[in-house]
This record gives sequence, structure tokens and C-alpha cells, in this order.
Amino acid sequence: MAEQSHVGAGDPAKNALPVSPPKPNGNPVFRMMGLPNFRFKLPSRNWLIFLSVTGSFTTAVLYDRYHKQRNQQRWCNLVSHIAQEPLPPKRMPRRITIFLSAPPGDSLRAAREHFHEYVKPVLVAGAMDWDVIEGRREGDVRAGLAEKIRKRRRKEGEKATAVDASERPEEKDDLVQEFRDTIGITESEGVQGDLILGRHTWKEYVRGLHEGWLGPLDPPPDTTPPENTPKPSTDQPALEDAASGTNSSPEANDPSIQDSDSDTPPEVSEKPKEEKKEEKPKKPVQNPPYIPPTINEYNSARLPPSVPETLPPCTVLPSPHLLGFLNTPIRIYRFLNRRYLADETGREVAALVLASHIQAWTTRESFASSADPDASSSTTTTAIVQLEGDWEQQGVLQEEERDWHKSVWKTNEDERERILKNPMVIDPRIGERMRRFEIGTDEYERVKSDEGRDPAAKSLLDRVREMVGWEEDRTVKGWEHGFVEVESA
Repeated sequence: MAEQSHVGAGDPAKNALPVSPPKPNGNPVFRMMGLPNFRFKLPSRNWLIFLSVTGSFTTAVLYDRYHKQRNQQRWCNLVSHIAQEPLPPKRMPRRITIFLSAPPGDSLRAAREHFHEYVKPVLVAGAMDWDVIEGRREGDVRAGLAEKIRKRRRKEGEKATAVDASERPEEKDDLVQEFRDTIGITESEGVQGDLILGRHTWKEYVRGLHEGWLGPLDPPPDTTPPENTPKPSTDQPALEDAASGTNSSPEANDPSIQDSDSDTPPEVSEKPKEEKKEEKPKKPVQNPPYIPPTINEYNSARLPPSVPETLPPCTVLPSPHLLGFLNTPIRIYRFLNRRYLADETGREVAALVLASHIQAWTTRESFASSADPDASSSTTTTAIVQLEGDWEQQGVLQEEERDWHKSVWKTNEDERERILKNPMVIDPRIGERMRRFEIGTDEYERVKSDEGRDPAAKSLLDRVREMVGWEEDRTVKGWEHGFVEVESA
């Protein structure tokens, strides 16, 4: 018995514990589907930095885009009732004039994109029609507005001495207006207005107003010297000889030259003709200023009798445009806060569409006293002398000049027109006739009060209710418990 117990105790195979089967490597379902083994663990330090930076920037962009559309939609809803009003079949909708010009150092595409993104939605919501005066170069807006005003003055009866009205070619707009008058189509009776985009366009707009109303109808005399007509070259035959087939040049009578010319193949002389490229269409010539932009010239100019008591009101919209690699942080900040620009632009455009409040521009006058402050006599008379007048138009969007390209402030080496560099000069007769649109207090309060009822401001739960058709039934469903508070009976 002892030997048996000794043998049984020494056998390791019988005394060993049962070995458990190996654990499966990963999820068996993923393994059967052929997917890799996913291990849920905390990302590494580099991945955490990357995800936090990209996630924060993406969230900021989406947040700004959402509130930008929401702010823009509020002002569209404010003017949308105008589009629902009936319009007679032979009456044109209300039409305004929009002035766009290329920002300093950039092309006109930037101004167009700004208009389509911020301005056009509100105008379309209010069923507005518009004409556009664009400027690709500095001075195009000035020339276009001044020519428009001079055309109006000619229709009012003013005559130009240089070019007779009968000799002036009839334009396309005149033909269209004549056709409308023939079939009885009338213009809208609403208030017309102008919309100016950016400080750079505003300076040209003010300059064009003064040139159109204070300048003459006759173009200024051409100060450029006439180009010298080139003399006919002796290497080419004269025009009469070419037509008759003869050559009167001395080379034609020299037999040695004729022999040398006869040795050359005829294909060589035809190559320059084939290499001539098609001439590109020339750019339209910009009209020069009809009156110098100085206060002395404005004061000496005579105001025409056709000038109205009040000029068409206008609205100046901000157009921030900053270039340069070193300004990238500022540009990113503006990109993430476009909702404020959309709100400000929508408010100004809505004021133009409603046209319920029109205000005059103000002027700040600075005065100086001629009295001696150290005089102790009480009988000293004090004389008040006006130094200068600071018009409100001169300070509109003046902060945008800091963002202009440095090429604006360079010296005028090519002798071209420099409107942006020069200060704005305003004649009192024109400045006091200018008007602007403003949003009324009642309209602004209506927008703020309707913010809670704005469809874009509804919660996700309310939008789900509308999608499933439960917007009228306000009873709390079973799946809504925990998301909303049940009103007590």
C-alpha cells in the first residue's frame, strides 16, 4: 500500500490541473468577418493634438456658418412680404443701382462674390430689380456715375456746346426705354436708391456725384499732343504703286538688287504674314474727369437748374478685404466671425428694401474762440470763428483704408487718376442733398422679437415634430419623456 501511494504521488501527469483552452485573439465576430482586431484605447499624444485642433476649427466653422445663415434669414423674412404684394402687369418692379469696383490690389471677382454671398439673398427676398455699374480699374465707377448724371441733365433740357444732341449716337438703353414708353410700361413709384459696396467704391461714388452735377456737359479739351503720323517707308512701295502693280522705289530700278531678290524663295516673304496674330479688342477708354476735385473748383462751379432738392438715397455696405501672408491670423479671425458681417450687411440691405426711414447726412463743424483766456475783464467780447466742416460722408467705413494694398499709397508715377489716395472733398450744395437709408426701430424690434419664432432657430426636437406631422398635437409622446418637461394640469 505504501508503494502504491508513493507511486501515485510521484506521477506528475495525474496530479496536474486541467489546462484551460487559449483565449481567442480579439472578437470572434470580427475575426470571422475578416476585420482586423480593434482595440479600444486612448489615442496617442500626437493624435490627440491633431484631433483637438481639427475638431475645434471644424466646430468653429460650422457654428459660424449656422449663425450666419440664421442672421441672414431673419432679414430675408423681414422683407419677404414685399414679394407677395401684387404688381400691375405694365409696371416695372422697384429698381436700384448697385456700384461695385475691384478692391485695391485684387480683381473684380472678389467684389462679385461678396455681393452674391451677403447682399443678393436679401434683395431677392424683397423682389428687387437692379442695375450694376462695375469698375475694374480705379475711376471706372466715377466715370460711369458722372456720365449717367450728365445723360439725365441732357434729358432735362440742358444743351452741350461741343456735341449736339442730334450728333450723339443713340444708346441701347434709350431704345429699350423708348419701346417701354410705346407699349405703356411705367416705372415703379417707389423710392429709388443706390447701393455702394466698400469704402473704395464710396469715394468714387462721391467723386462721380460732384462731377456729374457740378461739372460741364462738354468733355474737357484733349491735352495730349497729337501723335505724329509716320512717314511712308522707302522699303515698301507707295499705296498708288501697290494698287497699280508698279514699284517706284529706287531698288526696283537696280538690277543687282532684283537678282538678289529673285534668288530668295517666295515662301520666305510670306512667313511674316502667317505669323501675325489676331488683334485683341481694345479696352474701353475711361472718360477723363470733367472738373478737378478741389474745393475751389467746386465752389466756382454753377449748380444746374435740373438738380433735385434731394438726391437719391444710398446705402454703404462694408467690404473688408485684407491681403498678405503676414495678415493670415487676422484673416482667419474674420473668416470665423462672418456671422456679424452677415448681420450688419443684412440690416443695411433690409433698410434699403423697406425704404421706410430716410435720413440726411450730418456735418460736424469745429469752432474756435478769439477771446483771451487770461483776460480778467468781464467786458471782453468773445468772437466765434468757424474753422471747417467735417461731413459725415467723409468718415464712412474709414477703417477699411488700413487694409488697402500698399500700391494705393504710392506716388503717381504713371500720371493716372488716383481717387483712393486723395482725401474726399464734399461741396456743401451736394452734401446737404445727399440722403441715406436707415432701419427703423420698429422693424429692428420686430426682427429681435421674431428671433424665437424663426424656423432656423427651432430646436431639433421641434423640427422632428414637424417632419413627422406632430407640430399641431402638443401632447407629450412616450419617447419624449426625459427631453421635455411635462406641463402640470
